Amino acid sequence: MQKEAGVRQKMKIVELIKIFTEMSDESHVLTIYELMEMLRERGINANRKTLLDDLSLLEEDGYPLAFKRISKKKGYYFASKQFETAELKILADAVSSSRFVTEKKSKQLVKKLRSLTSKYEAESIDSKFYVPNRAKAGNDRIYTNIDVISDAMKEKKRITFKYFNYSSSKKKVYRPSAYVVSPYNLVWNDGFYYLVSGYEGHPDSPTSFRVDKMDDVAVMDVEAAPAPADVDLKNYINIAFSMFGGKTETVKLYFKESLANAVMDRFGSEISLIPAKDGFTVNVDVIPSAPFYSWLAQFGTAAELLGPESVRSAFKAHLTDVLSRY
Repeated sequence: MQKEAGVRQKMKIVELIKIFTEMSDESHVLTIYELMEMLRERGINANRKTLLDDLSLLEEDGYPLAFKRISKKKGYYFASKQFETAELKILADAVSSSRFVTEKKSKQLVKKLRSLTSKYEAESIDSKFYVPNRAKAGNDRIYTNIDVISDAMKEKKRITFKYFNYSSSKKKVYRPSAYVVSPYNLVWNDGFYYLVSGYEGHPDSPTSFRVDKMDDVAVMDVEAAPAPADVDLKNYINIAFSMFGGKTETVKLYFKESLANAVMDRFGSEISLIPAKDGFTVNVDVIPSAPFYSWLAQFGTAAELLGPESVRSAFKAHLTDVLSRY
């Protein structure tokens, strides 16, 4: 019993850090006597003098203690923490709204985020942020997949995996054979994680795979092929609409003035907007695909694909095919 009490005493500094993290903030200070009582509840004895010495040690070790009076109460609190409450709120909302994070994992991650601040501030980051009709992923293996892919990229090795889509009966339907790819990068786009990779089936451009639709991911003892020098992975999200792969084309687009925000949201604020009659033009790299054509079509006559002629003709064929259904 005496040995156990001695072990608890050695934990005093650790318990003090926990108490300040969980129970204090600028609006909730802790007096010396409250700290003594909280420690006593944890099986640790402390007197005023030794506790003041412990607080000095915490300050010397870089913990930002502040002394403040609230009404008639004088006490201590952690003046700054690893994350501000607003930062934790943003992270909690991002987790809650992300499609690739399952409902179960969302709750676990938000709980961990709440533990990084006081119980009082934690109430404001108990995320009530919802995205209407946004389905969450059902594949918990995504976290294992991310670990395996990250290891493969670090070791510069290829990976193999099975890939599936869901049928109308909500059953997994696997592709006929397993994939072997060289992983380039993991990209988070529109709430999902994608693997951007080199695949022999499409040697001329990167190929993207949704990580939550990958099963049996394994690192191979085969060197990965490096990403081609002309592939700009940082700009890949802007080029590949909905992460559809294919050959990159430089296209010229016209937009009415009112669409400046939409264009910068899509291609970034650094894009050059070239003045034109009642609007502007841009020259951008894209992968011509159905998602790109659909994005452009949403603006109706306020936008126009000016060239090259091959992409303009493909866009026209896409619209004609859609209209043939009606």
